[in-house]
Amino acid sequence: MNNALQQTIEALAKEKGIEADIIITAIEDAVLTASRKYYKTDENLRTKFNPETGQVELFAVRRIVEDVTDPAAEISLAEAHDLYGDEAEAGMEIEFPKPTDVLGRIAAQTAKQVIFQKVREAERENVFAEYSQRVGEVVNGLVKGFESGDIVVEIGRVEALLPRREQSRAENYTTGDRVRAVIKDVNKNTKGPQIVLSRTAPMLLIKLFEQEVPEIYDGTVVIRGAVREAGDRAKVAVASREREVDPVGACVGMKGTRVQAIIRELRGEKIDIVEWSEDAATFVTNGISPARVQRVSVVDEVDRVIEVVVEDRQLSLAIGKKGQNVRLAAKLTGWKIDIKSEEEKRREVEAQFDGLGAEPAPLSVPGLDEEMVEKLNAAGIETVERMVAASASELSEVLGISEGAAEALRQGAEAATMAASGAVGSGTTEAVPQEGIEPLPGSPVAVADAPVAAAVPAPATTGPETAPAEATTHGERAPGDG
Repeated sequence: MNNALQQTIEALAKEKGIEADIIITAIEDAVLTASRKYYKTDENLRTKFNPETGQVELFAVRRIVEDVTDPAAEISLAEAHDLYGDEAEAGMEIEFPKPTDVLGRIAAQTAKQVIFQKVREAERENVFAEYSQRVGEVVNGLVKGFESGDIVVEIGRVEALLPRREQSRAENYTTGDRVRAVIKDVNKNTKGPQIVLSRTAPMLLIKLFEQEVPEIYDGTVVIRGAVREAGDRAKVAVASREREVDPVGACVGMKGTRVQAIIRELRGEKIDIVEWSEDAATFVTNGISPARVQRVSVVDEVDRVIEVVVEDRQLSLAIGKKGQNVRLAAKLTGWKIDIKSEEEKRREVEAQFDGLGAEPAPLSVPGLDEEMVEKLNAAGIETVERMVAASASELSEVLGISEGAAEALRQGAEAATMAASGAVGSGTTEAVPQEGIEPLPGSPVAVADAPVAAAVPAPATTGPETAPAEATTHGERAPGDG
């Protein structure tokens, strides 16, 4: 252990992060390769590293046999007895030392190349093994350079690649910039392991929430799903394992501090934090935020198709810029979402009745008195069909009653239309009732909008309702969230 070679081996192993035995094996292989080139013999050569002397010893190995057929690899039993006495037996191997100090400069150069290659291979295997286990982990690095649009990032002692497809369009980097990304994959190629980073993967968003929100880290709040269109908008579905903890409020933080830290890291990407629900209608309603939903109807449970009705003025907000909001909501919930305005739904219902040849039914609904009928007529709601197509808020305003009571009347009108359509369609056409329609009041969702950052304009929110620059919550937040 005190010899110079042993110390060099240990220092190299520490520097490269590999086992000393790997370097010793590399040295033995290197000397063996050089020896074969020098001696040009058919002998069975073998090398051994002697830790006591710090030397690599070279041997020609011969097997003891009764009758020799290959003099380069065999020795007779009689000759072995002369050398080692009766201890020598057939089948044993005898090692004959050979000098290594005659190998020369060319052999030494060959040995050096072999050692370098073996150490490099060991390094690559170590990197692959280490980072394969770290897929999904967030790492910090420095931008080292660029290759055809891809960014070379130095993380620790290794280099990783941030491909163009994994870069957010809202971000630009220069050499020396710090970058925070998630390890998406580790691939093997001829140049060694390639660590692939991502700034667009939903996993990055999830990991950032885990770092910023203690309730997520300790498992009190669970992220049930996350979707992104990097640089523009993201949606995260969260649920709480404890009734007294509001999952949305926990993620938003006091005055939006937690979510704003994540928004800054993502260069102004808007984040909608919604509460997850087992009920499809409720979850879709939450997922379509920041738009407010009037009614939800499950159209097809097998194909997972759901219809969402919103106020006319909320339609553009529900759909989002170039369909982004509804597209993200569909990905988050796993449902195909068909969004309609109240006017569009009203025309659809009227068309269905026109097709059935039914006369518009007068306003005769349980719980609807004469005074209410007069108010509805004055507001232009003169038929049961028109009443069904109206929203609970519209009926509430006209009748001067609560939205809950208005929705109960609307459902009564809907039941009446179903009964009427069944009677009319008893011939060749059968009206299909809208199942699963239920009132859904304002859902507990948070809409996080981006603050204005230097050189990074915050994406504008289209529609009549613009999300505020600070994270806001619809519904109550549990006290003590921070």
